[in-house]
Amino acid sequence: MSDSDVSRRGALRTIGAAAGAAGVSGLASANPGEKVEVNVGFENDRGAGAFRRKADEVVREFDFDAGTARMPKAAADGLENNPHIRYVEENGTMQALGETEPYGIDRVDADVTRANGTTGKGADIAIIDTGIDSDHPDLQANLGSGKAFVECGTGGFTGSCAFSGNSNDCNESWDDDNDHGTHCAGTADAVDNARDVVGVATEATLHAVKVLDCGGSGTFSDIAAGIEYTANQGWDVGSLSLGGSSGSSALKDAVQYATDKGVTLVAAAGNSGPCTDCVGFPAAYSEVIAVSATTSSDTLADFSSTGPEVELAAPGKNVLSTVPGGTTEFSGTSMACPHVAGAAGLLAADGVSDVETTLKTEAEDIGLASNESGSGLLDAAAAAGLDSSDST
Repeated sequence: MSDSDVSRRGALRTIGAAAGAAGVSGLASANPGEKVEVNVGFENDRGAGAFRRKADEVVREFDFDAGTARMPKAAADGLENNPHIRYVEENGTMQALGETEPYGIDRVDADVTRANGTTGKGADIAIIDTGIDSDHPDLQANLGSGKAFVECGTGGFTGSCAFSGNSNDCNESWDDDNDHGTHCAGTADAVDNARDVVGVATEATLHAVKVLDCGGSGTFSDIAAGIEYTANQGWDVGSLSLGGSSGSSALKDAVQYATDKGVTLVAAAGNSGPCTDCVGFPAAYSEVIAVSATTSSDTLADFSSTGPEVELAAPGKNVLSTVPGGTTEFSGTSMACPHVAGAAGLLAADGVSDVETTLKTEAEDIGLASNESGSGLLDAAAAAGLDSSDST
């Protein structure tokens, strides 16, 4: 999904990511002997055994009866006919959504929550994205642990970041070599320290789950692994500013797995607008809070995807937030998503049992259609039980 305001730099990132992924053939177009990378869902132990026998290389196995492997196309076709196999799918990719700013913090009344001492302290928010800049002074105090499912400083299977990404040092395996994840992290939970910007939450613990490479691209399997990891750590919120036009059975399994473990998952609706029914995945899954993007004047951002799956709206046009080396403005539903993730962190820290319902119940009606904003514009203060007009 491309942003209507995508920059030249963003376009170069996309080109670099596509070039880096050329080492393994696509499932549909491959000849029987060509190697493909597939996600396979098992029905039982016999299915798991067949998966391992057919694999030339097992990339990973999940806790939810599925795995990723590289194998000849003929072997993948054989697995599809095995009654002990639930699915075989190409391990496709998704992209970081959006590029192009914090009027949004004020607009969702996060200034009110902060003034009243609701800061998210004690909550854990996973930014499942391109990583987080490990030495950004506006994020460092809130950084917890991290995990990388793609290597920092490389693209695709064998590519490099020579023509995409940024020049950020990979001091940690989960460092941000793209800017996108750090920008989302700042909106969700930048520190209130009189510099740069401030987040919706300001004292939650941020965790970098790096599933997208320097070009903003990651496979279904990488993203599913990041969601699984977030769930297994017992973290409260997973922020997914990424997506694609088609779903993935492995990704759906991971979403269900995390939801069953109590993780609140929030995802960008997509940047396919103007449209009437075009919410991407994983936002389109019912277990995920799908977030559309609004402007500073409470209109729907022209790039925002819409559809019946949209549950909340949040500022996504010209959002100022952190990037390695400072701050900048990006636009996209990617920028709207972490507003909601940060608010979910505030509620998790306060012990709210049904975060999604509370956020939706207390949303503000700004006059947009339900397929454009769902329950309405995020109101962090109201969701936290505060008077939205009280910033003292």
